[in-house]
Amino acid sequence: MSEPLLPQLESPAALRELSPELLPHLAAELRAFILDVVSVNPGHLGSSLGAVELSIALHYLFDTPDDLLVWDVGHQAYAHKILTGRRNRFDTLRRWKGISGFPSRKESLFDSFGTGHASTGLSAALGMAVASLKAGEHSRQHLVVVGDGAITGGMFFEALNQAGGLQPNLLIVLNDNGISIDQGTGAIREHLKMMRSKARADADYPLFNAFNIPCFGPVDGNNFDELLPALEKMKAMQGTRMLHVVTTKGKGFERAEKEQVLFHAPGAFDRITGQTAANQTSGEATLYQHIFGETLSELATLFPEITGITPAMPTGSSLNIFMESFPERAFDVDIAEQHALTFAAGQASRGLKPFCVIYSTFLQRAYDQLIHDIALQNLPVTLCVDRAGLVGEDGATHHGAFDLAFLRCIPNLVIAAPMDACELRNLMYSAALSRQPYVIRYPRGKIPAFCPKNPFAPVETGKGRLLRKGETLAVASIGHAGNFVAEALDRLQHEGINVSHYDLRFLKPLDNNLLQEVFLNHQAIVTVEDGVIDGGMGSALLEWASCNGHTIPVKRLGIPDDFIPQGTPEQQHDFCGFGPQGIYDTVKSVLNQINHPKSGGQ
Repeated sequence: MSEPLLPQLESPAALRELSPELLPHLAAELRAFILDVVSVNPGHLGSSLGAVELSIALHYLFDTPDDLLVWDVGHQAYAHKILTGRRNRFDTLRRWKGISGFPSRKESLFDSFGTGHASTGLSAALGMAVASLKAGEHSRQHLVVVGDGAITGGMFFEALNQAGGLQPNLLIVLNDNGISIDQGTGAIREHLKMMRSKARADADYPLFNAFNIPCFGPVDGNNFDELLPALEKMKAMQGTRMLHVVTTKGKGFERAEKEQVLFHAPGAFDRITGQTAANQTSGEATLYQHIFGETLSELATLFPEITGITPAMPTGSSLNIFMESFPERAFDVDIAEQHALTFAAGQASRGLKPFCVIYSTFLQRAYDQLIHDIALQNLPVTLCVDRAGLVGEDGATHHGAFDLAFLRCIPNLVIAAPMDACELRNLMYSAALSRQPYVIRYPRGKIPAFCPKNPFAPVETGKGRLLRKGETLAVASIGHAGNFVAEALDRLQHEGINVSHYDLRFLKPLDNNLLQEVFLNHQAIVTVEDGVIDGGMGSALLEWASCNGHTIPVKRLGIPDDFIPQGTPEQQHDFCGFGPQGIYDTVKSVLNQINHPKSGGQ
């Protein structure tokens, strides 16, 4: 073959002009291109390498974007993005002002539905199929690619139940690579493992047949000789049907195939050897997540009633550290956030002390369970809310922006946020001692300072602390954002400007005595949080001030009323105005208004 194929393909229409014999060459080019970019511009590697042939085949055989294609989760859709006109911008993947790492309706007509969370795709595709029927578009095809991990989410089966009854023109492609982010658990995994072992001759699928949905396969999703005929057969059929496609996560890159958990999203790596950055492979406790995992293991030796629960994120959350030491006390419930919380509530009702670690963005999916099953019954479940705040390159679908706002209105909760590793350790110890629901939220990433493993010390519930005594103006912060405040105030101090800094520690209950001190001894207050401004910590302080007769001005910094795009956390913090520079500028502006009121107020 003389010339590369990929530069010639600006859209799927050009792809459809190729002869089938050229498709394996195109797949090899796509894999090389993805590896070239993702090795230096980190992203979700393994799943996208595994779905290359599937992406090509779907666009080759179906008339996208007229035929509607939905990618559940969407982290496997890199080849799809490249084939649909975004090749020249692919090096901006997950970067500030670049293209998203997930399908986005803002980006392309070929992204028919925005995704990022698991198990949503079938519901969306079913809704689209019903809309097409209402519009008389009976020939339009509707396709959804769903991973074997995503089908463990209850929402998938809710949609499957309705799809089997409605029977619209809908093809469900089950992309089964045998693993999600971590190795899966549960009966569905075992069922699919059994089905993968059967001869590739349209095996019987009793699980899906029970929903009145015929399922065909399994077929090799990395082999065009099997994949194309199977999809052509599906295309000719009507109604709702499913094709079981078996792929290899990390396909075409040896180390990614062998180390599938690591290479789900490996960070930067050597394109030839696969060697990842040192901090990706070290076991040192340099991250909030590592501190969580090690601390929970320590606490488990002190409290035999402690258990650990996660919905499919043992490695990302570092619960795997606890799992290695206490396998019989650890539970990965797969992608089932609602179940995770009620499962924890059930354990707590019988005397156990469950620590459920869950990403902030996924806690949103279990709000009713938090209220109805945990808070209403005042059960001592500890929620360790990981990935709180702005998470960086995963972007709007994965930010932990809303938890402070949506949690603080729930009765019976204690809501705490540590500023550093020592605070996280002691708050976890305090939660283990508590007899009520306890929330500890912390960000993804490195700890600002080393914390020796000193003996645990309980933190008094609702007790904040003064970190720096200043004059005129006070900054009140909660959680990790307090480190940005400290950096800004250090800079101001070098300029001879002394500002007070209070770390609230707790959003609920608030420290009444501390807040009286803040409001009585200063002329203005700036609040800083890594959550949404509306309804967050700053709003809580304004409400407190109103109830207690304080009228001094309060300037709130945090995440504005918008969805923040992908980029580095530092870029996102600066964009929102609560990074160190933004805090510095705001403090100087507020002080200027205090000292020169005639120059203009807020």
